[in-house]
Amino acid sequence: MSRTNDLAISFAENRTLRAFVLLYGVMAFLILALIGTIYYRYSKELMLSTHRLSMQIEAESYIPRVLRWKELGAKRAAFPKDIAYPTALYTKMGTPIVSYFNTPLKEFKPGIYKEGADIHFVMTMGSYGIKDTFLVFETKDDLLWLKQMWLNLLFYGGALFIALLTIGVVLSRLFIRPMREAVLLLDNFIKDTTHELNTPVSTIVTNVETIDETLLDDKTAKKIRRIEISAKTIASIYEDLTYLILHHKVAVVNEPIAVEELLKERLAYFSEHFVQKQLTLKAQLNPCSLVIDRTKLIRIIDNLLSNAIKYNKRGGTIEVLLTKEKLEVSDSGRGIANEKLRHIFERYSRFDTSVGGFGIGLHIVASIVEEYGFRVEVASRPEVGTTITVFWQQ
Repeated sequence: MSRTNDLAISFAENRTLRAFVLLYGVMAFLILALIGTIYYRYSKELMLSTHRLSMQIEAESYIPRVLRWKELGAKRAAFPKDIAYPTALYTKMGTPIVSYFNTPLKEFKPGIYKEGADIHFVMTMGSYGIKDTFLVFETKDDLLWLKQMWLNLLFYGGALFIALLTIGVVLSRLFIRPMREAVLLLDNFIKDTTHELNTPVSTIVTNVETIDETLLDDKTAKKIRRIEISAKTIASIYEDLTYLILHHKVAVVNEPIAVEELLKERLAYFSEHFVQKQLTLKAQLNPCSLVIDRTKLIRIIDNLLSNAIKYNKRGGTIEVLLTKEKLEVSDSGRGIANEKLRHIFERYSRFDTSVGGFGIGLHIVASIVEEYGFRVEVASRPEVGTTITVFWQQ
């Protein structure tokens, strides 16, 4: 696909890709988060199971010492210490009888628990003749299991992420392919149509312009003017299509151009359109000179004027302001909703299907503006009008 076609779908493709990537990214994140959560719980349970086994083995040799301590009077000072683990004896209400812990115990159910940086193994002493008491072993969590878990998550999670990313790339290409094929088909159609329009459009415009209206009656003259307007409309569309398809193959000739003089010519070219739609033109054209390709400047001017005419109301107003810094074209037409303004320069975007066009005019304006380092701004209010400004200087 040519660079022109790539640029043609860049806006729509990026918008579609953003939606797809967002959805796919959320799903991938949820999958990875779920796997990470499950693996974290598994690693924690595995660590606790290992400590439980060690503490149970230690308890087999320690409990007889506790029973002897009980038989000898259960003096707190004589409570046996375990070499492997700090120990404590609690009542079922959570009151410590004897404790070698630095922090009080919170869990009072048989089992093994992790509380902060400590691991507690709680076992009931009722079966050993000491009713309503819990024997507790404590050890510090060295967090080696957590470090190993993160290493595994980084390694295997990274591999899974790459796999999901690869799948995402494949899916995105499959997702975008129909759009690319549709745009390519439309481009080929436009190219073929443009080629076929060249001769008849040129013939119609040339012959209409050579007709001497002074030799015609009013009724016939009006018909000829309508034909001329239609022919110029088709010619303008033809010029846009030609530029869109062939501009990258045509040599660019940048030269000093008096913009106000060229603008006067283009206003005269569209004068019949103003008359037909009963539009009032207010033009303030100050001297302005640019070094630019003449064809590209015409495309900017013609598309701004064409849109101002096309989307204006009958009997409305068009204001054109030219200064050394900018070209501003305003209309009193339908306007554009704010949520649609950011898509106004996208290729094939049309916001009013009641009027003709391919939706390429402002896309051409934007591409030329970007090429020359200009800047374009759009301000619009529904049912009030639209103002498009091209700033010659950033």
